[in-house]
Amino acid sequence: MSHCNHGCQIVSSHMLKKLALRAPDEATRNQLIDTAIHSAYLRGVRNGSVADTKRAPTPLAAAAATPQRTIYDAGHGRRLPGHEVRSESGQHSTTDATVNQAFESSGMTFNFYSKIFQRNSIDGAGLPLLSTVHYGVGFNNAFWNGSQMVYGDGDGKMFTGFAGALDVVAHELTHGVTQYRVPGGKSLDYEGFSGALNESLSDVFGSMVKQWARSQTVDQADWLIGAGILGPGLGRALRSMSQPGTAWIDDDQPPNFQDLDPNGDPHTNSGVPNRAFYLASMGLGGYSWEGAGRIWYNAVPHLKHSSTFRDMRAATLAEAEKVSGDALKAVKNAWDTVGVTS
Repeated sequence: MSHCNHGCQIVSSHMLKKLALRAPDEATRNQLIDTAIHSAYLRGVRNGSVADTKRAPTPLAAAAATPQRTIYDAGHGRRLPGHEVRSESGQHSTTDATVNQAFESSGMTFNFYSKIFQRNSIDGAGLPLLSTVHYGVGFNNAFWNGSQMVYGDGDGKMFTGFAGALDVVAHELTHGVTQYRVPGGKSLDYEGFSGALNESLSDVFGSMVKQWARSQTVDQADWLIGAGILGPGLGRALRSMSQPGTAWIDDDQPPNFQDLDPNGDPHTNSGVPNRAFYLASMGLGGYSWEGAGRIWYNAVPHLKHSSTFRDMRAATLAEAEKVSGDALKAVKNAWDTVGVTS
């Protein structure tokens, strides 16, 4: 059984293969296919350890609720973690923008979970945040491998880099949060509806972190994941939570439950619960992390590794009922609208 802590990427192999058909040249096409193959390989390897990598050392819990960040540079190779280039107590800001972006974005994500949900890092016990940048040559993805973040630089044509997109960083780190918050330590199975729900939870909190950093209300937010990282002419973002299926040129995310393929790619089918969260947020108004976000966060421990959209509906309704009748109505209307009924 595959779990997201075995290697979960921001860009699906499905999307990479579609973009390969639109590549401007053979070299770019080959790079996209290589990334798709390597991304699929990472998903199939337990705990994110792969034959051509070295796992980062097992981190120790920090005593205080302050981020313990270390950034490594893979030097365009695929051995992890690489050499250390910036840390909390060591090196300060460098001339490498990608290093600084990974450092700041992981810190912002840590602060969000700490201040909004009183959670001390990914595991709730001060887990140090390890990140590797410059992974591979033109690697078109970013992923959480069960113990650390890894960022490719993109090929400069189809993708322009990942560490600078706060919602992408928060999305991937949230895979770690889900890994620890689903009872039993199994996260959510990375297949079918549970896999789509896993991806959706990362989009939900990735978007929330970006909104929080910008002090945006639900009306002000763009509800896009990975805006600005696609090359020219390919689209606005990787995914749209408000309008699934409209983010990029070949986007096939369904907005409604009846339109999805039960065996489809988790990133594709995540559009349904993504839209449910968007609708619930709009129904409650204000800041997403104060309304629907808190309901979604509190719902996760109700889940099992094989949970479906209906399980998430039931969990969020149970948590919304604890808040108010208006919250319950907004959440119920959201799930009903996307076709996920009891």
